[in-house]
This record gives sequence, structure tokens and C-alpha cells, in this order.
Amino acid sequence: MSINQDDLLIEFNENIKFNYNLKKKNWFNIGGNTKIFYQAENLKELIRFLKIIGNEERLFVLGGGSNTLITDKTYDGVVVKLSKNFNNISLLSEDIIIAGSAVSDKSLSEFAMDNSLGGFEFLSCIPGTIGGGIRMNAGCFDREFKDILISVQAISKSGQVITIPAKEINFKYRDSGLSNDLIFLSASFKGFKKKSNLIKNEIIKLKEKKEKSQPTRIKTSGSTFRNPLGQSNKKVWQLIKESVPLQKSFGDACISEKHCNFFVNKGNAKFDDMKKLIEFVSESVLKKTGVKIETEIKILE
Repeated sequence: MSINQDDLLIEFNENIKFNYNLKKKNWFNIGGNTKIFYQAENLKELIRFLKIIGNEERLFVLGGGSNTLITDKTYDGVVVKLSKNFNNISLLSEDIIIAGSAVSDKSLSEFAMDNSLGGFEFLSCIPGTIGGGIRMNAGCFDREFKDILISVQAISKSGQVITIPAKEINFKYRDSGLSNDLIFLSASFKGFKKKSNLIKNEIIKLKEKKEKSQPTRIKTSGSTFRNPLGQSNKKVWQLIKESVPLQKSFGDACISEKHCNFFVNKGNAKFDDMKKLIEFVSESVLKKTGVKIETEIKILE
């Protein structure tokens, strides 16, 4: 690597780590080391860091780690984590909220409720952070990030800060279409006036619905596959259920008994175990139904 480690240590001190283990940084609890791990203290430092590493390194921004499967081998690149300084949230006007990209979806939902703003209730059921939610146009219960987003502020790999209006983003189902080289910094969202008690009731209803149908408090990573829009009128879980023996497992990687589109690490699953399970399910669905399903989780290898 042409980047001098000593120079990075002098410049960024305890915010830079080498051969840093990522296993505890994701919900699956799977993963090896990354060559460089950088926690961005603030925007000024992040700009400096990006200018030093330039375009030489692969870059991956790790948010809450809720939809990420990480290789057990060393990731040959840079993993960036945004610090609590990117976790600010405030009202811009009576119906517009600005949130840093490290803010959790749940926190944004609660902030909106506290300020009597409706439209954010669905976020209470999405694990992860604002940055990741925008990246994949996350959603549930017929609502998506695109429905509330006004604009996103981002930084390019060259250190240039830009603002992208939502109307210029080509949102699709579970995809923003935005370059992976962009690091999201913050975003503005629009809601509508609604009584806090009505918002609270809606959130309770959505959470109850989620609890009944999805596994919680275990080593899982949200929906594994996207619904196959345009290919089938069935949801992906229905396709999996009719194509795959649901007790199938590879090592400690298995299919959730509660929801078959959720895969679980029931102890010490390895990256290869989970990847084999993903491939087995994908191939089985294709063979049985003719439908090609794609992963919703991000696979870092």
C-alpha cells in the first residue's frame, strides 16, 4: 500500500486503526478485519482523510451494520464509520427535519413524533441509520425513504461536498442509484402536522405487526432478498417457502422459523456459511419458480 501508515497515525491518532476487526460492528456478528478503519470525527477531518487516501483505496461506509454481511478474510480497503458528530437532528422549519446520516431511523421517527410531524412512523421499524436508509431506499409497510426525502448532502471521494435534491435521484425499489463513492453526511426530510398521540398509536401498531412476523433480538440482518418486482406477483418469502426446505442450514447459518426471508447466525456462523445459504436459496427459487431473486443485504468481500 502506497499510503504511509505512520502519516495516517500522526494525522488522525486514535481515529485510525489498521487490521481492525469488524465482527462486532454488524448485526450478523460475522466478519474479519479491514485493512484500514477510520472513524470520521467531523467533516473537516473527513475531507482531509479523503484527500490523503485519494482514489487509491476501495471505500465502504459502515452505518449501523444492520444489512451487511462481511467477509471473514481481510477486506482490502478502507471502512469509514461516522462519529457521533454526524448524529445531530434538528427542525429546520415547522415541517422539515435535518438529520445527520449517523442518526438511527428509530431516532428520526421519535424526533418527528416529539415535534408532531407525521410521515415518519414507518422508520420506527427499520433498523440502521439514515445514511444506509437513503443508500438503499429502505422501507416497510408501503413507505420508503424517497417518500419523505427533500435532499441529501454528500461528500465525494475527492473531498467535494455536494447537495443532491431528491427530485434528481433516480430512486427505485431498495436502490437510490447514487454512486457508492459518495459518503452521505446529512439529509432533510418533509413531514406533515399530526397529533403526537396519533403518531404514537401508529408506531405501536406498526411495531406489533413487525414483532408478529419478523425475528427480533437475534443475530439476523433484516430482509435477505428483495421482492422480485415485475417478475412475480408473489412476495420473496412466498417464493422461498415453496422452493426451499426451511430447515436447511450451513454451519450455524440458518433460515428464521418466524420469517423465511430472514437468515440467522445461531452461534458461530462464518461468512462462507451465510453466503452458501444465500446462494442455495437463490438457486433453489430460480430452479423451482424461474424467478431470479437478488440480495437486499450488502455483501462486503
